[in-house]
Amino acid sequence: METKTKKKHVLRNMILIVLAVLVAGGVIYKLISGYIATLPKFSYVYGDYSAENLVGYPDSSFAVISDLHYYDTSLGTTGQAFEKTMNSDRKLLKQSKELIGKAVDDIIDSGVKFVLVSGDLTKDGELVNHEQLAEQLQLIADSGIKVYVVPGNHDVNNPGAVKYVGDGTEQVENVSAEKFAEIYSNFGYGDALMRDPSSLSYVAEPQDGLWILALDSCESENNTPDKEEIVTGELTQTQIDWVQDVLTQANEQGKAVILLEHHGVVEHWDGQGKLHSDYVLSDYRYAGKFFSSYGVRLAFTGHYHAQDITLEDNGDKGFIYDVETGSLITPPCTLRYCDISDNSITMKTTYLIDGYGEKFKAQSMEFVKKTIYNEAYKTLKGYYVSDADADYIAAAVASAYVAHYDGNEGKAETVTIDKSKLNLWGKFIYSQYEYVVDGLLKDLPPDDTDCTFSLGSVA
Repeated sequence: METKTKKKHVLRNMILIVLAVLVAGGVIYKLISGYIATLPKFSYVYGDYSAENLVGYPDSSFAVISDLHYYDTSLGTTGQAFEKTMNSDRKLLKQSKELIGKAVDDIIDSGVKFVLVSGDLTKDGELVNHEQLAEQLQLIADSGIKVYVVPGNHDVNNPGAVKYVGDGTEQVENVSAEKFAEIYSNFGYGDALMRDPSSLSYVAEPQDGLWILALDSCESENNTPDKEEIVTGELTQTQIDWVQDVLTQANEQGKAVILLEHHGVVEHWDGQGKLHSDYVLSDYRYAGKFFSSYGVRLAFTGHYHAQDITLEDNGDKGFIYDVETGSLITPPCTLRYCDISDNSITMKTTYLIDGYGEKFKAQSMEFVKKTIYNEAYKTLKGYYVSDADADYIAAAVASAYVAHYDGNEGKAETVTIDKSKLNLWGKFIYSQYEYVVDGLLKDLPPDDTDCTFSLGSVA
């Protein structure tokens, strides 16, 4: 009896030791992998930032639009495959042509000097969609307003370029990088001051003293047939070296620089890089510092479909505002108007959806909230969270995202989770994602929709 008891104790102790080793190993692995993730993937040569020698931005006026996702409805609007796309998406694809047409008219009437388009020009890179969107942008150019575009992850070599036939899909022609530059030759590529031979990046000068650094942050060259498009954003070392040369020349020639790219340069909410690393540059911890060290203070980005502005103050390496503009066809369907005067910028937001009446606006915002809810609910059920807890948490997550998309989250309706309503497992799973709701609802300065701030120093 004593021997059996002793054996049980030995077995129990061995199990406890193994578990302790596994837990300790997991913690150590997490710490090491977490540390490695904070290290730069590439080599950066920082500029000699000096507040005293900072080049002032010339007076200007321009519009910014992003994530147009133009969709020609002749590619199909019915069937199970299309409905599945709509139920897992937040874009008003059926209304994209009309919404973009309204934006074009609004921009032409505004009298701005130029327009920045920060990627995802088409639904999934379909040739027909690129060609039709280029016709819309040409209307702006014909009015005397210059247009500058960069590709988004949806736009080039996209294996998801399809049309909807019956309940399924059929492949349609997409575009290569070379074809993209050809289609948009009137919108930055044809008269670029400089072109990066390794990507779709270029430099343009819309007016004296101002350069647009249009940076291709996508990895479309790695897209392959029969696989999903690559969503992540990463610059290569070759691109970084090219950018360094461009920014050095800009400083030497006294040119202020506006950065235009698809992926975020900095995080737009605390924890975005952890949950949605695909939406910021892989080296976002260093990219903002790199650009600001050469005096770049304005970056216009997209991709996340949110109307949000975030300041990254890098101290002796300068500062940069990452101005993210929401999707033109994702409610609330926003575009920005920017005026630079006396080295300060004033931004105002136009909500295209306001022109459709309160009923359509309410239905559209509910559509967005529902698609986010569906994704969150599905994720929670994947962790075996109860139906009631998954419903409760997903509803809060959806409300937080809608507030972030709209901008100025601090003014949105309060979103709270009463943890006492959750069972033990629900509480544990929510504890792993609580930072998401908190992060989305914490509005990092400055205001996101209508604001004015200095480009000479951090307020």
